[in-house]
Amino acid sequence: MDQMIQAGQQSHPIFRRAVVDLGSNSVRLVIYEGELRNPMQIFNEKAVLRLAKGMTSTGRLKEEALVQAETVLHRYAAIARAMGAGQVDVLATSAVRDAVNGQEFVEAMMKRLPDLRISILSGEQEAVYSAEGVLCGIPGADGMLADLGGGSLELIRLEAGKVGQAATLPVGVIRLADQAGEDIGRARAVMDEALSGVAFTSEAAGKDLYLSGGAFRALARIHIAQTGYPLNIVHHYTINRDEARDLAGVVSEGGRKLIERMPGVPRRRIEDLPYAAVILRRLLRATGAARVVFSANGLREGWFSRLLPPTIRAEDPLLAASRDLVRGMVRDANLPRALVSWTAPLFANETHGQKRLREAACWLSDIGSHEHPEYRAEQAFMRVLRQAGMSLDHHARAFLALATAVRYEAQAEAGFLAPARALLDMQAAKRAETLGTALRLAYTLSAGTPHLLAGTALTLQPGRLVLGLDEANGVFAGDAVLRRLERLALMLGREAETLIKS
Repeated sequence: MDQMIQAGQQSHPIFRRAVVDLGSNSVRLVIYEGELRNPMQIFNEKAVLRLAKGMTSTGRLKEEALVQAETVLHRYAAIARAMGAGQVDVLATSAVRDAVNGQEFVEAMMKRLPDLRISILSGEQEAVYSAEGVLCGIPGADGMLADLGGGSLELIRLEAGKVGQAATLPVGVIRLADQAGEDIGRARAVMDEALSGVAFTSEAAGKDLYLSGGAFRALARIHIAQTGYPLNIVHHYTINRDEARDLAGVVSEGGRKLIERMPGVPRRRIEDLPYAAVILRRLLRATGAARVVFSANGLREGWFSRLLPPTIRAEDPLLAASRDLVRGMVRDANLPRALVSWTAPLFANETHGQKRLREAACWLSDIGSHEHPEYRAEQAFMRVLRQAGMSLDHHARAFLALATAVRYEAQAEAGFLAPARALLDMQAAKRAETLGTALRLAYTLSAGTPHLLAGTALTLQPGRLVLGLDEANGVFAGDAVLRRLERLALMLGREAETLIKS
C-alpha cells in the first residue's frame, strides 16, 4: 500500500514508494516520490553482496552473504519506514531464483521483517520489468535490450517502443566468471554457446543495442572519461558500433592493472568489467547493431511505471519532465501554453521532434525566476542540462539548456555554454538561440503574464519580422522591446517592424 506523508508544512499528501532490487551482485534500495511520468528518486543506496558468487559449483547462496543480506534488508526496511514509504517491495532476481536455498531465505526474511514483500521474479518477469523500465526512459526504443546482472543476462527485442521476444541466459558477470574459471578466453566460448540458442538476436541488425545494468554503465563511464565527453550522464549516452567494439576489446584484453589505471573506473566493478566487455563484444557480433545506447533505467523503473495510472503513463515524457522540473517555480502556470502558440509562427516548417523541444523550452522558460539576477542564466542552464529527467537524450538536454540560457541573455561566448555547443550542430544551436531570443522578447513584453502576452503577436512576412502590439492591453514598444526585436529579426535574416494597434 502506498504511503502518504506530510511534507513540511504542505497540506497535500505526497506518495512515496520503496523498492529493493535484490540482485546477484548487489542489493539496492530506491525510494520514489510522487506519481510522475518520469520516476523521481529521493533516496538510493546500494550494498555489494555478490550473492551469486560460487553458485555455479554449489547451487546455493552462501551463508555469510545471507547474513549480510538480512542486515542490509533490515536497514532498508527501517529507512523506508522513517521516510514514510511504508511497505517495501523486494524484487529478487537470478541468484535467489536459481539457488537451492533461495525460497528458504525469502520465507525467513518475510517472517523476520514484516515490512518486506518479497517477490522472486521469473526470468520472463525480470525481462519484462527491465524492458518497461528502459522504455520509460527511452520511449520508442527499437532494437535489442541487454540487461546485465551478476547472475543472468536478459535479452529483449524492442520494436518501436513495444516489448517483443525475450530470453534469460545464465551468464551474468559473476556467473560467467565462475563458469569460465576466471579465464577470459573461455568466457568468450561460454558466451558464444549461450547466445547460439537465441534466434531473435539478428533482428537488431542495423538498429540499436540498449544496455542496462551496473557493469555496462561502468563501461560507459570509462568511455565518457576517456573521450572527454562534455556531459557526465550515462543515461542516453550513445556510441557507434566501432567505438563500442574498441572499448570492449581494450577492457576485456588489457588486464586488471590497465583497468585500474583507466579514468572513470568504479572500484567495485574492476572484477566484473572484463566479463561485461566480453558480453558486449559478443552481443555486437550476434546482433549486428549499429549503435550502443546506455540506459540508467531498468528493473526498478519498470516496477514503478506499472504502478502509475494509465493517464500518467500516457503522458509525453519529454513534456512531463519539463513540467515536473519547474513545478512550484513558475510565476504563472498558464504562460507556457501561451508561449507555445506565440512562438509557433517563427518555426513554420518544424518537425514533430522540433515542435516537442520548442514546447518543452516554453515550459522551462521561467525556471530562473527565483535565482540571483547575476547568475540567473548560468543557474538555469545547469539546472536544465543536468536535470534528473530520464526521458531527455543528450541532444534534448543541450538544446533546452542553451535556449533557456539565451532566454536569460547569456553572452554567446560564455564559458558555461560549452557543453551544449559541443553536443549540438550549428543548425540546432542556431535554432535554440533563436527560440531563446524569442522567449526573452516575450517576457519583456508580457512581464511573464499571459494577459499581457495576448496583446502581442509575431508575424513573419517577406523580408520582415512584424511585432503587433495592442496598446489597450498594456504593452508598448520601449527601448528594451525594440532592441530585443531587432536581435530576433537579425537571427531570422529579416528587418524588424512594429505594428501598433491603439
